[in-house]
Amino acid sequence: MAQAPLPQAVAALLTPAAVFLVLSIKPGKEAEKAVRATLANMSALGRTVRFRNLHAEFTCVTGISAPAWKRLFPDLPHPKHLHKLQPIDGPDLAAPCPCVSTPGDLLFHIRADQPYMCMEMAMLIMDELRPHVTTDDETHGFKYFDDRDLLGFVDGTENPEGPAAVETVMVTADEDPNYVNSSYVIVQKYLHNLEKWNSFSVEKQEGIIGRHKLSNVELPDDKKPPYAHNVLNVIEKDGVQINILRDNMPFGFVGDNKLGTYYIAYAKNPATTEEMLHNMFVGRPKGTYDHILDVSTPITGTLFFIPTQDFLDNVQS
Repeated sequence: MAQAPLPQAVAALLTPAAVFLVLSIKPGKEAEKAVRATLANMSALGRTVRFRNLHAEFTCVTGISAPAWKRLFPDLPHPKHLHKLQPIDGPDLAAPCPCVSTPGDLLFHIRADQPYMCMEMAMLIMDELRPHVTTDDETHGFKYFDDRDLLGFVDGTENPEGPAAVETVMVTADEDPNYVNSSYVIVQKYLHNLEKWNSFSVEKQEGIIGRHKLSNVELPDDKKPPYAHNVLNVIEKDGVQINILRDNMPFGFVGDNKLGTYYIAYAKNPATTEEMLHNMFVGRPKGTYDHILDVSTPITGTLFFIPTQDFLDNVQS
């Protein structure tokens, strides 16, 4: 019996530090060849960093966008659910800001207990790729108190754990026999208007999130408004809730007053995350948009395919 492909560390535990690096490949075959060589070298780069602190919970997950897949692997089957993230907008959109779709060919999601581990891996990646890519976004995330975001609420409470997390994010043979144990991820970078948010009463904030701020206890269903964040993010099919795995991190540049949340959501089918985003920006029913959007504005949005580690190790340049 053939052994299942080794997945990337998508379901790794949350860490206090992260770097999110989104790059675009420059035009030309030379750039494509260099990128394929780096993809094949990711395991070696990871071992180089990991060995220097074996207790740092270091991981690096590599993602590839739909346009990049067509350039890098034109002769391979296209992953079943890989496409360009579609913006959510329209003249009758209720939310005060649209869900955007922005460029990006490669995602490197680097995690560790110590920020220097993330920084080292990011530098090694760029040492190989700098002549061949442009940087669309580089964000350094950090743990904020007891896993809270800068809005003051605990983030990621409903994440699945253990085997359930793996089941949530890994593609099965029934879903796509070409890419078993692969995954998908959607990333978005949100900037918060904290002055406006902090002008709200705690009771109003709790209604927007759907949880008590201090205790993190979920509000009773009959106390949640229809626009509550945790109401709009519940997706059910045939009476069963469909989960995603979030690894959101706060980030900030205090001098520029640019403070926010880097949203990153893994799933075996990105349609679940896309449905959540539609609910947030349009509402369910229409008009009950997520009132977090009154203070949080997305400035990036990209969908990536996460191939297995075996796939990356065997990429031919």
